[in-house]
Amino acid sequence: MNKHSALSSVLAEVNVANGLPNEHYIDPTVFDEEKRSVLYANWSGIGFGKDVPEEGDAKPVDFLGMPLLIVRDKDGEVGVFQNTCRHRGMILVDTPRKIGGAIRCPYHSWCYSLKGELRATPHVGGPGQNKHEDVNREDLGLIRVRSYVWRDVIFVNVDGNAPEFEEVHGPLLERWKEFEKPVFHGGETSSFKLEVKTNWKLAVENYCESYHLPWVHPGLNSYSRLEDHYNIEERGQYSGQGTLVYRQLTDQDGATFPDFDGLSDKWNEGAEYIAVYPNVLLGVQRDHVFAIVLEPVDQENTVEHIELYYAKSIDDTPQHDGLRASNAQLWKTVFEEDVFVVEGMQKGRHGMLFDGGRFSPAMDGPTHNFHHWVATQVENGRAE
Repeated sequence: MNKHSALSSVLAEVNVANGLPNEHYIDPTVFDEEKRSVLYANWSGIGFGKDVPEEGDAKPVDFLGMPLLIVRDKDGEVGVFQNTCRHRGMILVDTPRKIGGAIRCPYHSWCYSLKGELRATPHVGGPGQNKHEDVNREDLGLIRVRSYVWRDVIFVNVDGNAPEFEEVHGPLLERWKEFEKPVFHGGETSSFKLEVKTNWKLAVENYCESYHLPWVHPGLNSYSRLEDHYNIEERGQYSGQGTLVYRQLTDQDGATFPDFDGLSDKWNEGAEYIAVYPNVLLGVQRDHVFAIVLEPVDQENTVEHIELYYAKSIDDTPQHDGLRASNAQLWKTVFEEDVFVVEGMQKGRHGMLFDGGRFSPAMDGPTHNFHHWVATQVENGRAE
């Protein structure tokens, strides 16, 4: 069976489709292909705005081997640049730091503004000569990578060819427009990461569906049962799950987190958990939200970067410090419960006779939707 016919079975309807073939999880050549056609060609998450909170804050990021630099400029805007000097290709910033005046290359001191313009080229025309007629600074600014910040997640489109973020994700922005409000990071205890021995796609697939709750999350399932959930699937766009029985966390005095203002009644006990293709997982509840950026390290390893946010800042609600810590631990436990599953599926993909598996038409629609989307991106890339 060639790769095209293998993907045609993925592109079938859910009741007869197979999942993605093994090589999409274990083959470094296919991982490299997906890097270009799935992750670089779409709006992928690389970080969080809270990591560069103030003017001049800069954070280097390695995105599938490509050095990027996240910078907050003097207008408070987040920009993403290739972290490579336009002179001799030196890495500009190697650790998170505050940029005082300019982004200075440590090699020959070429300097760039926080918006990426080339501002200084010392001795470029010879000793004491800081200009040269053949070195046009306007043409040699840092290479900007298209970026968009939504729900504090920094998305990038590396190849520059994807439609605008608002166009790609317009239906999801509309679905969650009630949550289009400022969010405040919960502080140190609300930030954690998991290093998982799995392909990044398996983390998406597991997050999408509620089918596994009774067996993998018995604590969660005790009050949020399988029958309390519904599937969310928009072909070619996003998928996930919702619950009808979200229950606010309370402390020993009965206190809860403040709610987001102006939410409709559906969110009193409703919550939704959606995968924003390709690699961002988002959850919204009445009183807090979270974002997960999946960092694909290689075909067998992924880092899950998890951040929790609230309707009010921690400075405004210091009395909720313990509640935030408890909430973070609850979510950490849930996400850690998934590790053995995604690592187990990764091991299973080395079974050379596995055919991609079958889907439950009733329960696996969100996961099939993701497989269909990935297969479509790969086929589009092969057709170019």
